[in-house]
Amino acid sequence: MKSILAFLKTKYFKFSLTSLFFVLWVVWIGNYFLLLGLGIIFDYYITKKVNWTFWKKRNVEKGKRSSAAEWVDALIFAAIAATLIRMFFIEAYTIPTSSMEKSLLVGDYLFVSKVAYGPKLPNTPISFPFVHHTLPLSKTTPSFVDWIQWPYKRLAGLGEVKRNDVVVFNFPEGDTVLLDDQARSYYSYCREYGRDYMWQNYKSRIVFRPVDKCENYVKRCVAIPGDTIQVIHDEVYINGKPQMVIPGLQYHYFVRTNGTRINDIYLDQMGIPDEERLFNPSTSSYDQLHLSAKNVEQMKALPNVVSIERYEDTAIGQMSKVIFPFSSEYPWTEDFFGPLWIPKKGATVELTLKNLPIYDRLIKVYEGNKMEVKDSSIYINGVKTNHYTFKMDYYFMMGDNRHNSADSRFWGFVPEDHIVGKASFIWLSLNKDKSFPSNIRWNRMFNIIR
Repeated sequence: MKSILAFLKTKYFKFSLTSLFFVLWVVWIGNYFLLLGLGIIFDYYITKKVNWTFWKKRNVEKGKRSSAAEWVDALIFAAIAATLIRMFFIEAYTIPTSSMEKSLLVGDYLFVSKVAYGPKLPNTPISFPFVHHTLPLSKTTPSFVDWIQWPYKRLAGLGEVKRNDVVVFNFPEGDTVLLDDQARSYYSYCREYGRDYMWQNYKSRIVFRPVDKCENYVKRCVAIPGDTIQVIHDEVYINGKPQMVIPGLQYHYFVRTNGTRINDIYLDQMGIPDEERLFNPSTSSYDQLHLSAKNVEQMKALPNVVSIERYEDTAIGQMSKVIFPFSSEYPWTEDFFGPLWIPKKGATVELTLKNLPIYDRLIKVYEGNKMEVKDSSIYINGVKTNHYTFKMDYYFMMGDNRHNSADSRFWGFVPEDHIVGKASFIWLSLNKDKSFPSNIRWNRMFNIIR
């Protein structure tokens, strides 16, 4: 036993074990050029020709290393380990908006699994660690350099995106950002005011971001490649069948009372945020409540509630600048949408001037082609054509808070190269409307996300 323990402490065992994990990692990534790193590992453990730990002196007797060197060792190891874990396995994420309520609440802190669908390699390999697109203490300075960019590549994962998965992804319209209003899509400004107007008046305030530095969004994948989605009277249908029941699904309701307010205790129990508790005395109603089916039944049981009416967007033909695909040929609303087919890798579609608004951004931006229309004919990369074959899979994402979610109904498909990972479980949940310690939602901690 002692001889085995002694062998496990030898430099040859450490070299062999480290090399094994390194080779497995290289095979997973698929870049065999990285095998040259075995030479570094060999030198670090066996030959020791190069001082890879340059911040400390060599040949220091055991037990006499400075505390500063020990701290540097620990910090470097922690930074490297955290970076690799965050890049390839799991990443923390917080819910900033109410678009997924009641499934996910504002103040939920999630862990997102990268291996669920396979981690994608970063497009911008040189960037400041542990931040997203902007440096700390700055609102405009990018955290990355864009003169080195890698093409899209996703490693093998445990599975694929499935219908009704809660998915974190890079915002598809986040490649161009107006710094003065980063919460709103730059393209929505262009649709409202015109691209030339935006460029002439805000050129110095417009920035561009690669895919992996676009803002992170979290939504539910309601339709996968090859599906056809349709929304009729707020209800989602996939391939002609109703979407599966989602317990936390919310809609916008008008709640009228007998003239009195609803007790805040009841609103607390229903999880209604403070900003929605606006009572209109002139109509004796709450006009901004977003309620789940369970909340609706609870409301009906209150003695001072007279009626509950669900909102429905019937502005057919008036939403062409707001609702995808932003064309008068498709007079859809958030509650009456589609039918819309979701593009699938390898599938070929016929292109017409009518359906071009649906596929325009996919062909030009996401798949990198040059497309133009001349004399009522479509040209892709200089070749006249009436069809197109997709290079990637696409997905349709929607928030569970159906009337309070900026989702695919407003900006279109999510390409596969924008998928970050699967929301796995909640590790902490804090109610922004309460103070510590009552703000901790103990019943949500370590809940698996479904």
